[in-house]
Amino acid sequence: MVRESESANNRKTSIAPMLAVRRGAKAVEFYKAAFGAAELFRIDNENGEVVAQLSVGTAEFWIADESPADQNFSPESLGDGSMSKSSARMVMVVEDPDAVFARAVAAGATVVWPVADQPYGWRVGRIVDPFGHHWEIGKPL
Repeated sequence: MVRESESANNRKTSIAPMLAVRRGAKAVEFYKAAFGAAELFRIDNENGEVVAQLSVGTAEFWIADESPADQNFSPESLGDGSMSKSSARMVMVVEDPDAVFARAVAAGATVVWPVADQPYGWRVGRIVDPFGHHWEIGKPL
């Protein structure tokens, strides 16, 4: 009989996206400025490429410089600007979406659509960050 350790039984499952970007070090600084992200872990290599774990409140995500050789492409490689191509977008649920949205725009994000009350019961807006990732910032009403 295989017995799992107590720590394995108590471990919480989580899913944290890893966003591929160009200019990883600049991306880390953008997310700090735009969302108040904290840097939890970071590796920089001799080429200036970065892998970093960030958190906004209790939500965690990763940033890594793209690596086409490993099939990790940034939205900038797949498209251009606000028309970047990606199979996912980030949804950030916050207490004050208007303030977080404004902070992100002030830090360099581009408005896709502004924060507004939606008929489906959310107050939400959408931005694209300078690295091509789309973020919906909102909260349920």
